[in-house]
Order: sequence, then C-alpha cells, then structure tokens
Amino acid sequence: MSAKIGRETPDKKDIDSEGSRASTPLEKTETPLLKGQRSQKRAAAPTPAKSVKATPVPPKKNKVDTYVETEEEYLAKVEIKIRIPDELKSWLVDDWDLVTRQRKLTNLPAKLTVEKILDDYVKSKVNGKGTSNAKDSIVQECVAGIKDYFNTTLGTQLLYKFERLQYSDVIKENPDKKPTDIYGVYHLLRLFTKLGGYLAYTPLDERMVQLLQNNVNDLLRHIVKNHNTIFNDDDYGIAPPEYQRKVIC
Repeated sequence: MSAKIGRETPDKKDIDSEGSRASTPLEKTETPLLKGQRSQKRAAAPTPAKSVKATPVPPKKNKVDTYVETEEEYLAKVEIKIRIPDELKSWLVDDWDLVTRQRKLTNLPAKLTVEKILDDYVKSKVNGKGTSNAKDSIVQECVAGIKDYFNTTLGTQLLYKFERLQYSDVIKENPDKKPTDIYGVYHLLRLFTKLGGYLAYTPLDERMVQLLQNNVNDLLRHIVKNHNTIFNDDDYGIAPPEYQRKVIC
C-alpha cells in the first residue's frame, strides 16, 4: 500500500496529455526529414566553376616546298629560240630607221599581205596530190597559230609609236578585215622577234616546241628565198604633214 501510495497515479487529464504528447512526435519527426531532404538537395547542387578558356592548338602544317622558280629559269626551259637570218635582220634595221627616224609609214594595205605570204608558204610545203598527211597538218596548224598571234598582238605589241594613229585609222576604215589582210612582211618579221617570248606562256610540251621551232625557222628561210617578190621598194611612204601634226599633238 505504501508503494502504491508513494507512486503518483496519473489522472485522466495526465493520460490524455501524455497521449496527446505521444501523438505529436509524428508531426515533429516530419520536420527534420523535410529539412534533411532540403539539405541534401542543396548539397547535390554543383558549385559553379570558373570557366577556363582552352588555349587553341594550331593544326600541324605539312612541309611545303617554298622554292619559287624565277622567270628567267622558266623562260630558259620553254622559250622557243627563233633565229632571224642575217638577211632579214638588215630589213628590220631599215624598217626601224624608216619609221622612227625618217617618219615614214608602210603603205596600207600592203601589196603582199601577211595572209598571202603565209598561204603561199603553206602551198609550197603541202603535197599537190590533194591528200593530206600528218606533216601537212602540222604546217597548217602552225601557220594558223601565227595568224592568230599576229591579229592579237599587232595593235599592242608590234607597232612603233609613230604608227599607232595609222593603225587606228585603217582599222576603222576596214572593220571587216583582220590585220593579216592589211599589213605586210615588215610587221610579220617584228612578230618573229617576239614570238618565242609569247610562246613561253603557253602550255607546250617538248615535242610541240620542237615542231613550232622547226616550222617557224623554215618559214623564215622561205621569206629569204623569195625576198625579191616579198619586199618592194615602194613599201613605205612619207607620212603627210597633217598626220605628223596629229602624232606630235
């Protein structure tokens, strides 16, 4: 009895209050769990790192041959060396003197034009049987190329300054004619002094270079052989005073 008396017996209110306190831990335990979850989410979030720029690595370059061929080396390999016969060199010297010093002009159209000179050369080389062979084709092809070069370069490369006004006038007067139909042997010889340099800038193999060289040199021999009919004493005339005044002005 004393033990029972010594122990306090809880009344109903105390039991109810204990029961209510016993039920509250479920509510209180949710809060730490939620806080724990939030803390885990914070820990999972990565800390932004400072961006570091990567240094670009230059690509490896292949070794390139830096040697550049000089113009002289290039010309020496492919230039066609055209040898003007001595007999024709004297005509070229006289041509320069007559035009630049004596103020004369070639009479145009020439009595024997470039077109006629080259066609006569082709006729002398091809066979007269009416059939063509490889050699004839090469001659015709070379002559056609010479005509093209002449028509293309005459106005810009083959005239002396004193002749340029004459060229401009004669082209206007003959719009349907090519320079090969107007000019003669003197300007053709001027072309041959420069033709080797022109051909250096065309893609020619060694065989074609040799063929061109042979045919051009043969053509020059043809001109020497027929110089009595190709060259004439009245190929030049004195430029009129009015023409000379225009050139000077």
